Amino acid sequence: MKQKFFKLIADLRFAIIILLIIASFSIIGTVIEQDQPIEIYQKNYPLINPVLGFLSWEIILKFGFDHVYKTWWFISLIIIFAVSLLTCTILQQLPSLKISSRCQFFRTPNQFKKLKISTKLYNLKFSQLFFRIKSINYSIFQQKNIIYAYKGLIGRIAPIIVHFSMILILIGTVIGSTSGFKAQEIVPKTEIFHIQNVLNNGKFTVLPKISTRINDFWINYTKQNTVKQFYSDISILNNEGNEIKHQTIFVNSPIRHKGINYYQTDWNLLALRIKNSNSKILQYPLISLLDSKNKIWITWIDTSSNLEKGFIVLIDNLQGYCSIYSELGQFLGNLEINETFDNISLVDIISSSGLQIKSDPGIPLIYSGFFFLMISTLVSYVTYSQIWIVKDKNEIFIGGNTTRATFDFEIEFLKLLKY
Repeated sequence: MKQKFFKLIADLRFAIIILLIIASFSIIGTVIEQDQPIEIYQKNYPLINPVLGFLSWEIILKFGFDHVYKTWWFISLIIIFAVSLLTCTILQQLPSLKISSRCQFFRTPNQFKKLKISTKLYNLKFSQLFFRIKSINYSIFQQKNIIYAYKGLIGRIAPIIVHFSMILILIGTVIGSTSGFKAQEIVPKTEIFHIQNVLNNGKFTVLPKISTRINDFWINYTKQNTVKQFYSDISILNNEGNEIKHQTIFVNSPIRHKGINYYQTDWNLLALRIKNSNSKILQYPLISLLDSKNKIWITWIDTSSNLEKGFIVLIDNLQGYCSIYSELGQFLGNLEINETFDNISLVDIISSSGLQIKSDPGIPLIYSGFFFLMISTLVSYVTYSQIWIVKDKNEIFIGGNTTRATFDFEIEFLKLLKY
């Protein structure tokens, strides 16, 4: 009973069926937005007039289509597929490799009929054939008037490496989906933060207790005054608050520490620090104008105790200045940092850095799996060839098989037969 079960699991048709099911659910996970708030699904997949006549947000949430790759049934399919590959390797491929490395002598001329290429010789000496086969790097086994030779045994290892690499990729995928996380943080410069705003995580995710400080944030602009690149100077701190890693990051150049990646994704302006006529430093919050095509922030700086008089301040960049407007909207000029205008001076523009923090513990296994997959591709180009020779009285029977490159093997075979 157990043998039948394991043979079923190791069967190629079973593995293909499981793979097709995994591919089908992967397509669903690609089409339907993943890890989004419930409001997104209620808006895009309403109960009334559902998509395709049946796909509503209730169906999506009920079957876990909003997080396909983290559902128990998808992970179970991956595990079953990995077990199928492992079983196939143990029950079929390893024994086949072991058999390939053994001596497989032919003892009768009738056995040559099942070979791809074979012939009968009369004038060529047995010893000549032996040395010719040896000269083209075949491993030779001889018993009196019988010879078995093979080369390219490493080519038989390619399917095993393929299965091994796929198992590594599948294990890495499961570990990543169950133990990884993705978080988003908006942090003012000079502030220390902990990972809190988690967007999605696996069932076995443990958030690291690590502190990070944004030392500085700045933006480089083009000559056309558009954003060229923005940077964050980051320090990773230990439990005592001491710096253990320091790096400046920008878009597509994250900082990595113990499997956690900090990516630069966004930025924002929070407030202006203004020194008034009494040398008192005040902080005015900035409000973002969401309807604008470009990022613009606005605030009101009062110059009277009743807040009725003051200036409108607009800022659309981080180049160290802001624009001053009167109560009626008349442009009065630009105010740079440490510059004074009407008894007020601009001390600082408080900015914040938008970071995406990701951890995927399965990445090393996935990368290793693809590395071995590339190795298996190269190994698969090595042809496994076999040659049998039987001398019966004055006749010599010779034949051979090959796994690929049949034409090249036939040319090599014919060269052996030249008188």
